Amino acid sequence: MMKSIKHAFLVLLWIGAALLPNSSYADGGSKYGMQKVVYHINYDDAKKQSSTLRNIQNHINAVGADKLDLQVVLHGNGLSLLLKPEALKNVPKFKTANATQTMTQKIDQLKMQGVKFNVCANTVKGRNVDVTRDLYDVDTSTIVPSGVAELAYLQSKGYLYLRP
Repeated sequence: MMKSIKHAFLVLLWIGAALLPNSSYADGGSKYGMQKVVYHINYDDAKKQSSTLRNIQNHINAVGADKLDLQVVLHGNGLSLLLKPEALKNVPKFKTANATQTMTQKIDQLKMQGVKFNVCANTVKGRNVDVTRDLYDVDTSTIVPSGVAELAYLQSKGYLYLRP
């Protein structure tokens, strides 16, 4: 009899433990902890750029903006993400200008969550881009000397590299 009660108690305990939510997530916490991540964009395909911005938002949703130091480095054709459509006439070295209203809304949303967009000075200079006239919401403080050097620097500082 005692053995049956003990067995029943253990079964109930096991069932109860199985039904409890994982304690690390029960309070809305994340299993991921603090993260430092750099996303690399050097392609001009608007669909792929939009998908990358969606990946970044999903990343923020999973980890939490307060637990994420996330930067984006744009160089070469990737600068088209921030290139205003009307700027194509000024910078013929670009095939596309993807800073449409839809794209800029996504960029603004990410910036409000702490995402920093770094722009390559070599690309700006080499393609004769006027930062204030041709690019969407780029501050001189976010221009880095070299996109690839910035990627290497951030990785040396512990940032994980992602290129979706």
